[in-house]
Amino acid sequence: MKKYLLFDLDGTLTDPKVGITTCAQYALGFLGIEEPDLDKLEHFIGPPLRDSFMESYGMTSQQAEEAVVKYRERFQDKGMFENEIYEGIPQMLKLLQSKGMYLAVASSKAEVYVLEILKHFQIDKYFKAVVGSELDGRRTSKEEVVREALLRLGEGQPVDASQVYMIGDRKYDVEGARALGIESVGVTYGYGGMEELKEAKADYIVRSVEELQKFLLRESEEILAAQAGPKKNPMYQRLWTMLYCFMMFMLVKNVAMYALSWLLVELGAGMSGPIADFLVIKDASGELVGYTGNASTLMSAVGFLAGSLPVWPTAKLLLQKTKEDTRLSHLKREPWQSYLLLGLAAVGAVIGLNLLLELTGVTDKSEAYRAVVEDQYSAYFLIGLVCYGVISPVAEEILFRGVIFAYMRRFLDIKLALVLSSALFGFYHMNAVQGIYAFLMGCLIAYGYEYFGSFRMAVAVHMLSNLLSYTLSYTGVAVSGFVCWPVCVAFLALGAGSIFLLNQKKRIF
Repeated sequence: MKKYLLFDLDGTLTDPKVGITTCAQYALGFLGIEEPDLDKLEHFIGPPLRDSFMESYGMTSQQAEEAVVKYRERFQDKGMFENEIYEGIPQMLKLLQSKGMYLAVASSKAEVYVLEILKHFQIDKYFKAVVGSELDGRRTSKEEVVREALLRLGEGQPVDASQVYMIGDRKYDVEGARALGIESVGVTYGYGGMEELKEAKADYIVRSVEELQKFLLRESEEILAAQAGPKKNPMYQRLWTMLYCFMMFMLVKNVAMYALSWLLVELGAGMSGPIADFLVIKDASGELVGYTGNASTLMSAVGFLAGSLPVWPTAKLLLQKTKEDTRLSHLKREPWQSYLLLGLAAVGAVIGLNLLLELTGVTDKSEAYRAVVEDQYSAYFLIGLVCYGVISPVAEEILFRGVIFAYMRRFLDIKLALVLSSALFGFYHMNAVQGIYAFLMGCLIAYGYEYFGSFRMAVAVHMLSNLLSYTLSYTGVAVSGFVCWPVCVAFLALGAGSIFLLNQKKRIF
């Protein structure tokens, strides 16, 4: 949680529409401009008054000064109290203050009026600093207001910009924050709206006071508990849900493969020509003795697709719940550098781990692994690439990250859920070599899923890993000159370094 929170006033803490628009209407009427529709004067909410008069009505500086005087003439007597505080604001401010946060108001409105409004609504006690513009025209830009608020919050000492949020409803709040290197939180319940805040490139955007409170407290124990959801199901029911999906995946997958195998045996004897050469193996007398790697790979592809079908409804529900639970942690779009680092981590891990297993002789000692490799790489390259580089990653992610990890993270510590789901992913491969490799890659895939809050990232990392591994092994790129300790260490360092940099950018554990 960040320590310092700067709040805009109008459109963020209070709804000032009636007071501001009526006073603007009064000032415009004094200068001979009639505007009966108050909705058309909403643009006065947020920016400095002089700027609004000059930009919207082409006034000279002198005319704008006159308009401001007339505006304030009505505002100080009546307009400032034609105002409503948004529902939930007092309770939120009290809770934020109780969590040890330092709150301040940073408004373009005249400071003397800001103080009166806060006192009127009895929320002035929650703010350590209250800053607005001066009546003589000084400190009117949002950047100047925010800078002064930071000085007062720090009592003359510099405040760490990384510990500050500027919260407001207009682009001016976002621009003022960015000018000082502060992250901004846009609120759409005010008067700027989603499009204005997106165009201004607000770092985060929330849609209600309730969501704002959850966002600001998203790292506290209360919010984490709420996000995890009520623990209604006993442990055996949770375990059964995951076990059921795992068994259904394996059962349907194997049934589909055996059915195709039986069909191929039944029809194989009558096959001839290119189709027979592609799918089956016959002896010199024409008797069927087996099927080719192409047929085996195609059966695997169908098995993966079939196995994922009964699991998908559960995975879809859990993925949607996880997305909603973690939405407030992923409001800010990750920079492209983060995607690059995750890709480099995957590349480094794939090549580094494969070389490590090869150099340590682990692969040579496992007959089960060699049998799997012989089967997978006996198909045509493109067929194997599609099956093991595209279809199997999608199917396996539906089960292992879509169901098992997504469900575990709801009732276990995230780190424990990551390790346990990855361990099951390793066990699923049924041989020591692939099991070790799958466990480590499963940890990376789950990390990517949690880091970006997107199931698509888990699928993308899995696909990238399988495509790279399959291509390197099938094409023989991993020749003797490539398989050496310096190359192995270099790629492992690339993977570890990329994860370290990702963790420096954002800690998810």
